[in-house]
Amino acid sequence: MQADKVTVNASQANTGKLGQKLLISGDLIALRLWDEQPGDGEDKSVHTCDYETVGYVIEGRAELTLAKKTIVLEPGVSWVVPQGAEHSYRILEPFRAVEATHPPARGYRDGK
Repeated sequence: MQADKVTVNASQANTGKLGQKLLISGDLIALRLWDEQPGDGEDKSVHTCDYETVGYVIEGRAELTLAKKTIVLEPGVSWVVPQGAEHSYRILEPFRAVEATHPPARGYRDGK
């Protein structure tokens, strides 16, 4: 593995099409950071992903709707969205969270 692929500073990370910071990606997992404001989630309508996502809220609040159940995401809360599960997000207040995806997220949502 090359040294330039071992670490990434968030301030220098690439930004995906939905505004997420693409922190780092290995062969089997990827890490990204979300900094969002209410209204930013308009493009987060019901969708599915070809990867599993686990996340942790650093600050703010959002709603995750998964399996027809809405969960409030707030500081200290972790969540999982299984691969292929229909889900949506709504940002309620300035929101900062980190997510890991397996396999590494690819396609439209990550701008790759």
